[in-house]
Amino acid sequence: MTDQPAEQYLYLTTTGRRTGRPHEIEIWFVAHDGCWYLVSELRERADWVQNIQHSPAVTVRIGDRVWDGTGRVVDAAAEPQRIAAVRALMDAKYGWSDGLIVELRPQTELRP
Repeated sequence: MTDQPAEQYLYLTTTGRRTGRPHEIEIWFVAHDGCWYLVSELRERADWVQNIQHSPAVTVRIGDRVWDGTGRVVDAAAEPQRIAAVRALMDAKYGWSDGLIVELRPQTELRP
């Protein structure tokens, strides 16, 4: 994942922290250092962020490809270089990067 995917959106499925049911969103993303990164405009208030904090197992779909993986909020104080790199990529791709950075780490490709 060195080049940015041509797709504008990633489809993220989390497990609802209250319901236990799958919850899918469409969201902007960038690729960096073997992972995908998202920006939450609502920061920790976003349901999908709270779902990841409760249960980090996620499913990611980009185009026709699907992966299982894990999600986490990137700690800005501990990883300032990662935050800066992701913000620069988001700004270049979308012209926006203001929010909480969330990392999605792919584990197993389910559907190539």
